[in-house]
Amino acid sequence: MDSFDPDGNGAVQDSLPPPPPVPPNVVPIKAESEPAKKKVARVPMARRGLASKGQKIPLLTNHFKVNVGRVDGHFFHYSVSLSYEDGRPVDGKGIGRKVIDRVHDTYSSELDGKDFAYDGEKSLFTVGALPRNKLEFTVVLEDVTSNRNNGNASPDGHDGQNEHDRKRLRRPYQSKTFRVEISFAAKIPMQAIQNALQGQESENSQEALRVLDIILRQHAAKQGCLLVRQSFFHNDPNNFTDIGGGVLGCRGFHSSFRTTQGGLSLNIDVSTTMIIRPGPVVDFLLANQNARDPDSLDWTKAKRALKNLRIKVSPSNQEYKITGLSDQFCEDQLFSLKQKSSKNENGEAETLEITVYDYFVNHRNIQLRYSARMPCINVGKPKRPTYIPMELCSLVSLQRYTKALSTFQRAALVEKSRQKPQERMSVLSNALRNSNYGAEPMLRACGVSIGSNFTQVEGRVLPAPRLKVGNGEDFFPRNGRWNFNNKKLVEPTSIERWALVNFSARCDVNSLVRDLIRCGETKGIHIDSPFEVFQEMNQNRRAPPMVRVEKMFEDIQSKLPGAPQFLLCLLPDRKNCDLYGPWKRKNLADFGIVTQCMAPTRVNDQYLTNLLLKINAKLGGLNSMLAIEKTPSIPVVSKVPTIILGMDVSHGSPGQSDVPSIAAVVSSRQWPLISRYRAAVRTQSPKVEMIDSLFKQVDKDDEGIMREVLLDFYTSSGKRKPDQIIIFRDGVSESQFNQVLNIELDQIIEACKFLDEAWNPKFVVIVAQKNHHTKFFQQGSPDNVPPGTVIDNKICHPKNYDFYLCAHAGMIGTTRPTHYHVLLDQIGFSADDLQELVHALSYVYQRSTTAISVVAPICYAHLAASQLGTFMKFEDASETSSSHGGVTAPGAVPVPQLPRLKENVRNSMFFC
Repeated sequence: MDSFDPDGNGAVQDSLPPPPPVPPNVVPIKAESEPAKKKVARVPMARRGLASKGQKIPLLTNHFKVNVGRVDGHFFHYSVSLSYEDGRPVDGKGIGRKVIDRVHDTYSSELDGKDFAYDGEKSLFTVGALPRNKLEFTVVLEDVTSNRNNGNASPDGHDGQNEHDRKRLRRPYQSKTFRVEISFAAKIPMQAIQNALQGQESENSQEALRVLDIILRQHAAKQGCLLVRQSFFHNDPNNFTDIGGGVLGCRGFHSSFRTTQGGLSLNIDVSTTMIIRPGPVVDFLLANQNARDPDSLDWTKAKRALKNLRIKVSPSNQEYKITGLSDQFCEDQLFSLKQKSSKNENGEAETLEITVYDYFVNHRNIQLRYSARMPCINVGKPKRPTYIPMELCSLVSLQRYTKALSTFQRAALVEKSRQKPQERMSVLSNALRNSNYGAEPMLRACGVSIGSNFTQVEGRVLPAPRLKVGNGEDFFPRNGRWNFNNKKLVEPTSIERWALVNFSARCDVNSLVRDLIRCGETKGIHIDSPFEVFQEMNQNRRAPPMVRVEKMFEDIQSKLPGAPQFLLCLLPDRKNCDLYGPWKRKNLADFGIVTQCMAPTRVNDQYLTNLLLKINAKLGGLNSMLAIEKTPSIPVVSKVPTIILGMDVSHGSPGQSDVPSIAAVVSSRQWPLISRYRAAVRTQSPKVEMIDSLFKQVDKDDEGIMREVLLDFYTSSGKRKPDQIIIFRDGVSESQFNQVLNIELDQIIEACKFLDEAWNPKFVVIVAQKNHHTKFFQQGSPDNVPPGTVIDNKICHPKNYDFYLCAHAGMIGTTRPTHYHVLLDQIGFSADDLQELVHALSYVYQRSTTAISVVAPICYAHLAASQLGTFMKFEDASETSSSHGGVTAPGAVPVPQLPRLKENVRNSMFFC
């Protein structure tokens, strides 16, 4: 008998008698161990007071006041189950709303005439209760065009030529019977909304606000809008703009209810989504593949692009979902046509093998101009295909395009969806007027009325921090900007052992080198002549990117006496060059060489200065710094060793479920500086937002990110451990705040304890959000709000600690403020000191001479994640698998690891 034997002498076994036998009908109960001390979950902190520094400025914001007349009533939540007559559950999206509308119209008296708020899926809400807790109805819908086809009949009935048969066969499409079950799930007091406004949030208050948001969604759905979460898009070509590749940008509106210090408000903003260009399928394919004519189309790509899209077929105007393309062209693709006129000896209709082209042209008398040499669209089931010639098919409007946009599409979308502040304000006022929420019966039943004026708030403009540049000069940024004209960098480096690598055919390398050395001299950077200029050989230009990089490195190794300090790389002049990833990987992970890439299109002094800012930072220099770093006199931060972290997780593009997510943690070094950073980057399971490798025990070691970060801070800051850790976290929504506070922060504390059990640093955790819909406007001014504008009242959270900051000068479009949520502050910053620190951190970004819209550590985390993301080209794998409908469970695949960077570049600002 095995037993735990601490002394190794069997004493435990001998000292106790054997346990009594357990009677056969008794199930043993596990003895309760001592109750472990339950860890109290952290929750976001409450606001400690308002800040007061800065010049006051009156502003307007796109929040509209909402009055809720009823507080005594209840929302009743019912779950909805929809099935066909034969008991199969309804899985076609969009059909639920039609069915529930029919239930509402047909059975109004059985429902006490109550209005519904239905979310389109499984939840339905009413104000006050329905007559019974469980209700069952049967409804019939004519002309159902859901996204499912029942595949029993060929489109337009090509199982026979007889008109009567055709009508009979088409009936399955035209009417269906549905069974609807509505059963009581919960009761939500409307009072919960008032409680939330007084800072008492609960599950009930979140549910009650969800009901109000669902009413808005339903209101938009009834107007035929495309719904994307809380954004609504009308089918109006005036709102469409072509961004290339068969994709349109579609402008619509976001609207959602928010609890604020000033009461309940409706936040309305302009929103843009991408849709497939409606119209003939062939036109979409030509645009999508940028092809001149149908002969040059790649049909494998076409099949992927079309799968699951909805089409209307002429002349019947039926709607179908595309399931694929035929294997052969229309003029060759055969199918079996039943001949009603001739029967065999068993009395069954004989079948005739006929091509799709022949059938449509000769049996249906439909002229086909260009479909003969193209595949047919298949709208049938895998075992029962149903083929339609391509020219009879048109894509339906308002179908979302969810794949990743190309660089050019993204640029076009941004360019075409910008709006100046005044234009945006008038568009939003019109949107609110046209939405006609006052007529929505459900809002009326709740006593909800919505004001028509932008909310007035008071902002404060913080003064820009003073900067230090070279020769001990001080410098005051103006309007969030500065420049280095006639100025030296604060800590310039010198570039001695370096070479130039040219992958680009057209470029006058000699004049580029001459200008770079001259520009460097004016900024205080001494640049020697390059050791060598490596030109790519013509025969390598057609080779794959990895091979081109390998060949270039063979050349470099054969000619240079040792590893260079720096390589300047000229890429072929276009964005997203496929050499970039392999080149960076070779330099940073294999050789530990600092490198700067450039695409030499328009090279002037301004371009070269910007290039030198990046090179100087990568080589360990500093371009400018805060005057309060130099002295050092940063409130709170300069007094005790403090590390500042920026954390972010970047995910693959929407359709790709098997591309690992990349977590980056950027950390400050050389305290009391807050301008120097390094980055630690790891892969993790696809689409997982919480960073899982902050603390990672392997055997007796910690291989997590935090250990690496903390050890670097210790060695670079004069052997001091940080007593204060300030964390800026990007990319998490309100629903994930508790996970950041409990899961991520716990890992960080564990990593600290693993290094030193007695070490108890104090933490500040701040989430930065850019992905929200609050905008600010200056009344009667065409300009954006001035840089440094901060708002922490009226439209902020009723209880929690948050503020909005526009640190940057919005030059184009409407400024998007960053919404900072302070989840935890164990250090005890005053509101003014914390806002000034966040503001100052927008001025330490080494790549530009402007204040940026979000603190620098977060920007650097984005850069580090995206640069190391190019090391691993997963796109090829995912293009064929998951980006087209196949979805793997998150975390199901083993995650490939990123290569570690070489020691000598690991602590550099390689990402700059």
